[in-house]
Amino acid sequence: MQKSKKILILGASSDIGIKVVEHFLKKNWLVIAHFNKNSKKLKKLKKLNNNSIELLNIDLRKIDKLKVIIKKKAKLLSNIDSYISLTGYLKNSRFEKLNLENFYNHLNVNFISNIFFINQVMKNMIKKKWGRILLSSSIGTKFGGSESTLYYSISKYMNQFIPIIFKKKYAKSILYNVIQIGVTDTKIHKKILKKKLSKRIRLIPVNRMATTEEISKEIYFLASEKNTYYHNQIINISGGE
Repeated sequence: MQKSKKILILGASSDIGIKVVEHFLKKNWLVIAHFNKNSKKLKKLKKLNNNSIELLNIDLRKIDKLKVIIKKKAKLLSNIDSYISLTGYLKNSRFEKLNLENFYNHLNVNFISNIFFINQVMKNMIKKKWGRILLSSSIGTKFGGSESTLYYSISKYMNQFIPIIFKKKYAKSILYNVIQIGVTDTKIHKKILKKKLSKRIRLIPVNRMATTEEISKEIYFLASEKNTYYHNQIINISGGE
């Protein structure tokens, strides 16, 4: 019997994250699901799939402690075949009002934490000569973000940087991509857009938001063995924007 593959998903408690976790569990993957605050949905999935999912509670804002935490969790984080980051830390931030602590929190959660985790999980990928890495960006980065999401947009844009080692040295075995997610029927998009939601939707060529199911299916494809040729790409799922 073929051994199940193992995936680490950051931001697994988000609306999209929950759907992604469900997809991988249905396909018999072993899932490590990261969250920060209490997640009833993840705990429910844990009860239903106890042997197939482990929960990882880490506050990624505390980046100075992350290296130590990863070292302590080395056994849990060993033998990772696929890595997805869906972190979505968002605290309103206007360009005119510079708040370094708020800025650093966005960078730590949405971008810098990926460096630490990729450094850990790629060891197994190199050894097995097989791996999938998928980071998430936002369609808002194309337009400079909104007036109130400056730090969020910057931190998500930084995920679009793909290290040269994955373009050359490990290109044959580790497929590394970025997904640029459009307006989706999630709490975070409703929080950003508030009363401007219908106006924002009219700017989307297909004239509707994406569903979490649509986005999660594409994520599953790109981060699983289904993907055999997509590599070093920034892939838009944004209804034509």
